[in-house]
Amino acid sequence: MKELGEYLKRIRMGNGVSLTEACEDLEISTSHLENIESGNVRAFKDVYELREIIKSYAKYLGLEPEKVVDEFNDFLFQHTSKISLDDIRNAQKKKEQEESVKKVKSPYTLEYKEKFNFWPIIYFFIGIILLIVIIYIIISSFNKAPKRTNELKVKIKDVSYYEFAN
Repeated sequence: MKELGEYLKRIRMGNGVSLTEACEDLEISTSHLENIESGNVRAFKDVYELREIIKSYAKYLGLEPEKVVDEFNDFLFQHTSKISLDDIRNAQKKKEQEESVKKVKSPYTLEYKEKFNFWPIIYFFIGIILLIVIIYIIISSFNKAPKRTNELKVKIKDVSYYEFAN
């Protein structure tokens, strides 16, 4: 990227355009053009924005924007192909953590996880147990033998000796 930035700077200076004049014409901050010409890509958060600035800067300088953007894309490919997978994963985790912190948490935007409701199952089993108990009570009451009465038994105290002997 440094070579591309130096090339753009040489063309700008060769055209007799000052840095501030180019910034005013392109409506870009001076620091952006200084970073592009020095090859400092890390100063930009968005690579797509940087690509559009380079494209418009190349067009402003009278260059073929597609060729300049292709050079920039080659730089990006070489730069990003050297990044390890661990670095990419760590960057994704960091981004996800930042996004989770930024989320607005209100009762209207919270996502509720459905919890499994055990109460219907518990009520079902209690009902079955009660039904079994009621059926057992009913069946046991029908199967009982009738109570024997002691009508035929004679109490010894009430009967006299003579009645018993005859």
